[in-house]
Amino acid sequence: MAINTIIFDLGAVLIDWHPHHLYNKIFTDSAQRDWFLENICTNDWNEEQDGGRTLAEGTELLVKQHPEHEVNIRAYYGRWAEMLNGPITGTVEIFKALKDSGNYKIYALSNWSAETMEIAFSQFEFLDWFDGMVVSGIEKMRKPEPAFYQLLLNRYNVEPGQALFIDDNMRNIIAAKNMGIDSIHFTTATELEQELRMRNIL
Repeated sequence: MAINTIIFDLGAVLIDWHPHHLYNKIFTDSAQRDWFLENICTNDWNEEQDGGRTLAEGTELLVKQHPEHEVNIRAYYGRWAEMLNGPITGTVEIFKALKDSGNYKIYALSNWSAETMEIAFSQFEFLDWFDGMVVSGIEKMRKPEPAFYQLLLNRYNVEPGQALFIDDNMRNIIAAKNMGIDSIHFTTATELEQELRMRNIL
């Protein structure tokens, strides 16, 4: 079946989001920065907020566990906007070309806190270009849970075999493929463009 639907992840695909952008300002030593993000403010902890736990609850829980790191823990969401380093321009240009073609419905499927999503919307106008968006913090479920993908498919009447999913996390790519959704593991905008041209989508 021909592809008629494109599903984008947001962070690290369209938006240059990474905790390093903030914690490079806090730690002068990259090894200390990496240790903090691997052992204190971890990806697993952040994903609980992406899954619907409030930022306040997640922060207080971690401060209680690691009081000696309180200042740096509170910076995670207190200075969260500093983790945004602008759009990934090449991918946004691809998004615009796909949108302008009129050939595709384009949706976002993102693990993102409902609270920090508001900050992103205030900074990136292209977030208004989507035909629809499913955000984990709002839905209280997240990738790679199959039900999260199915929610988007059901809500927007998307056939898995007619959709293409783009994400930087291989875990999420595997989950999409297991549901019959063709997928591209995002690395760079240049490689994404090549993959889309090979599929005759661009």
